[in-house]
Amino acid sequence: MELLLKINEIKSGKGTGAKWLWPVILIAAVLFFGVRVATDSSGTYVQNLFSGISLGSILILVSLGLAIVYGLAGIINMAHGEFLMIGAYTTYSVQVFFTNVLHVQSTNWFFIAALPVSFIVAGLAGLLLERLIIRHLYAKPLESLLATWGVSLILIQTARSLFGDLTAVKLPEMLAGGWRVNENLVLPYNRLFIIALTIVVLIALYRTLTATRLGMQIRAVTQNRSMSACLGINTKRIDAMTFFIGSGLAGLAGCAMTLIGNVVPDMGQTYIVDAFLTVVIGGVGKLLGTITAGLGIGIFSKVLEAFFEAVYGKVLILLLIMLFMQFKPRGIFPDKGRAAAD
Repeated sequence: MELLLKINEIKSGKGTGAKWLWPVILIAAVLFFGVRVATDSSGTYVQNLFSGISLGSILILVSLGLAIVYGLAGIINMAHGEFLMIGAYTTYSVQVFFTNVLHVQSTNWFFIAALPVSFIVAGLAGLLLERLIIRHLYAKPLESLLATWGVSLILIQTARSLFGDLTAVKLPEMLAGGWRVNENLVLPYNRLFIIALTIVVLIALYRTLTATRLGMQIRAVTQNRSMSACLGINTKRIDAMTFFIGSGLAGLAGCAMTLIGNVVPDMGQTYIVDAFLTVVIGGVGKLLGTITAGLGIGIFSKVLEAFFEAVYGKVLILLLIMLFMQFKPRGIFPDKGRAAAD
């Protein structure tokens, strides 16, 4: 009975263990892997850690747009993964245009051009979705979930009809090869680029949300929509702009994904579940929470896969997430004050 009371205290955040439980677990995990890396002569653990950071960077890119859209409108956008797919196919289309129309043989130029183009095309697709469907389903979570799920199926079949079941984007020449740290450790340039791209996107998004008029309006509508409308903010315009940014970020993630995998119609389905887990664990609408959760899921996934098979590693990750949500149901960085009560 005393044990059950103690667990309830920790779950509710009232016990003394609640404050220190997760920092202690994190420090223990860091020390464990630090010792492993320090005593690793083959570079295996460093390679796994690097792969985990790379996977975490991809999850962060995919989840950023989902986090700000869900935090603003409370819409469960099941079609978010398909905006990643749109970004990937946009990159493929830019490659075809540069090769067959402009006759540019260098693979560097098409990828440089594809980065902003994939953001814009996916953003416009998200804007169109918001204007035609989402706008009529605010405050209707079940209807929005079913509607966006249907849109995702339509987008997948449309991509399959237009491009087939499997296409590939050529790796840019500047990202071929890797950085040889030692004779046993090589860090691929394409994954280093994904990590660098994620850092640049995070800085740009943070500056947009904190230092621009649009960002302040987005944060105001996220915190209190009715009060923002009373103060003269056009909430419908903010909704549309947020969907554009969120979908564009997913398209940018899709462009980055072409560096490490093939382009298939249902590629967005691979990451949508992990993206939702990242958003929920980090705390809905919390930028720092999304970063922390994305890196945590990515690193722990790769580390556990090194000790177990990939399937069992995934099961263990899900079990750890279930355990974590029992103690922190509002995520790592929950809302506080009046917003949390609502």
